[in-house]
Amino acid sequence: MKHFFSIIGGMGTIATESYVRLINHRVKIARDQDYLNYILVNDAQIPDRTAYIKDHSKTNFFPDLKDDVLGQAKLNPDFFVMPCNTAHYFYNDLAALTDIPFLHMMRIAVHKFIEEYPKESKIGLIATEGSIYDHLYEDEIHRVRREVEFGGPEIQPMVTKLIYRDIKEKGIVEGKLYHQILQKMHDDYGCNVILLGCTELSLAQEKAPDHPYNVIDPQSIIADVSIELALKIRNGMDPKEACAKYMYK
Repeated sequence: MKHFFSIIGGMGTIATESYVRLINHRVKIARDQDYLNYILVNDAQIPDRTAYIKDHSKTNFFPDLKDDVLGQAKLNPDFFVMPCNTAHYFYNDLAALTDIPFLHMMRIAVHKFIEEYPKESKIGLIATEGSIYDHLYEDEIHRVRREVEFGGPEIQPMVTKLIYRDIKEKGIVEGKLYHQILQKMHDDYGCNVILLGCTELSLAQEKAPDHPYNVIDPQSIIADVSIELALKIRNGMDPKEACAKYMYK
């Protein structure tokens, strides 16, 4: 197969399925051959990311990701994409395993926020406890000189329930709960823009988009970027040149 990219997924599987569905339905097609070429590694056995980030006595998930990336690198994809925010805890280590471009979903999303809302001085963040605990998004937002609002102590339990109890465990999106979280972040904590710092939250946005709030959806953004890069490379652009635009330092 010529000109394909590798998706390091399975974190979780339903969220990865959402990403694949987005790229399949957003690319403009008139025939089968217009779809994108990609290999999906849906490694559902990768240990829990949040558990390890919060407690290093838990199983480290890096070795599994390392094996997946090195295995795919042998096939020489044009670039890597990893539709899991929390797994970017090991982004630098994973990207260093190969000279193949590895997109940073969180960094790309934060720069999209700056482009779309240049006058906003802060952004609300809802995410897994792991992402928040290790400042994964917070650091990226501070790098572009913006502030982060996490909301009050009632927000994280609501977000955790939506991510783990509903989506990961039951495979359902509770749209009412999702909208309630967004409303509280907007009304109670003054967030004009809210960043969805977990791909399960991106799935909630896909399934329950009928709300009036401004969101930055990293999975939706990385899906569009994946399509853009894949088509540029298919049309003859060098992969590293194509990806350079999004390799923010």
